[in-house]
Amino acid sequence: MKKIFGLMMVVVLLAAVLVGVVNAAPPGQMSEGQEYVVQANDWLSKLAEKSYGDVLAWPVIWKATNAKSETDPSFAFIADPDVIEVGQKLWIPGEEEAAQLLAEFAAERAAVSPSGSAEVTGELDLLCVVELEWCEGMVGEFNKLYPGIVVNWVRMSSGESLTRLRNEASNPQFDVWWGGPVDSYIAAAQEGLLEPYDSPNAINLRDPKLMKAPDNTWYGIYVGSLGFATNTNYLAEHPGLSAPTSWEDLIKPEWKGQIMVAHPSSSGTSYTHLCTNIQLRGEDAVWDYEKKLAANVLQFTKSGSAPARFVGAGEAAVAIVFSHDAVKQIENGLPLVVTFPSEGTGYEIGGTAIIKNARHPDLAKLWVDWALTPGAQKLGPKYQAYQAPTVNGVELSHPELLDVNLIDYDFEYCGTHKKEFVDRFTNEIANADNLKK
Repeated sequence: MKKIFGLMMVVVLLAAVLVGVVNAAPPGQMSEGQEYVVQANDWLSKLAEKSYGDVLAWPVIWKATNAKSETDPSFAFIADPDVIEVGQKLWIPGEEEAAQLLAEFAAERAAVSPSGSAEVTGELDLLCVVELEWCEGMVGEFNKLYPGIVVNWVRMSSGESLTRLRNEASNPQFDVWWGGPVDSYIAAAQEGLLEPYDSPNAINLRDPKLMKAPDNTWYGIYVGSLGFATNTNYLAEHPGLSAPTSWEDLIKPEWKGQIMVAHPSSSGTSYTHLCTNIQLRGEDAVWDYEKKLAANVLQFTKSGSAPARFVGAGEAAVAIVFSHDAVKQIENGLPLVVTFPSEGTGYEIGGTAIIKNARHPDLAKLWVDWALTPGAQKLGPKYQAYQAPTVNGVELSHPELLDVNLIDYDFEYCGTHKKEFVDRFTNEIANADNLKK
């Protein structure tokens, strides 16, 4: 009964989502289905937003078009919903058909969600990049589903983890990589360090085009925005100052020796900051800005989340961090306020992947499948992790952290050039010999 009830709840919830989408659609656009020929730069989520007012309705077009193709070969058969080609004929269903198809999609999604098994046994070696409390918590939650699997895990920063995987490429010591910005995953995939895996739970992703690799070498498991955390006690003691609301504010002389940020060689957070400013300023101008910023930095840290903790303790005035890490410290009682750069900020998609030549690939697949379920992603706040989920069916714990001016962050560009940009930062701006832990 519990499984049936859970499935019905998923169907009802997704049907409710579609009702909201339909009601929000432009008048007359949803009354009847219509043919559509794919144009340049189209993708299913974009067409869903245009037709229904929401990117999350993309499965409706996918399923409807494939159904049409069975009886009319002029319609495209879409094997991979991430790939549609110019000139293909699609079917955009009307309201009644769309509601039925979304209910079917919800049932399919629920059917592939792992329910766990005490009969599965073995060892899984996990490389974890998120905060220690979240690592511990998720391992415990996974073991509730699979008590027969012994999870051996190590926590590292994003930069450290990528270096470790590179060094062990000929003899991998980990099966699965979990957490950290996907810039590192893109770099790892290009170096042949990751194993493609077509997880059935990729169907849960809110935006598959953005939130997974085209070749399935990595999947997105959370989203977080970059911001500033300022010590409110420091602001009270300096009434002429206010929390920064611009990247330019950080290079003003009044913040000299009062900024803390991680080093991009060890921290995915800091690399997101660096590549954000590269995209805002260009590859030539950004280095002058970074030199000015470094002159105001008290000390670079090893971990991306550490600056929020140090600034909250009064060691400096401003931290450049992912906003969810600042929220964690605020909820722990530290005197911080979160602000965002008005000209735009970058964001991360945290990833997970199976390591190439992993010793326990089948168990690694279980972890990845579980990580792409609403049940796994709703657990973050339980362990003081307030990132946004990448899958449908999970409420945002802090929606205001994404209600900011986000740039069109180019993950492929940042991942491809990661080594180049980090090396230049280390050689020209600040070395990584004395990082605060």
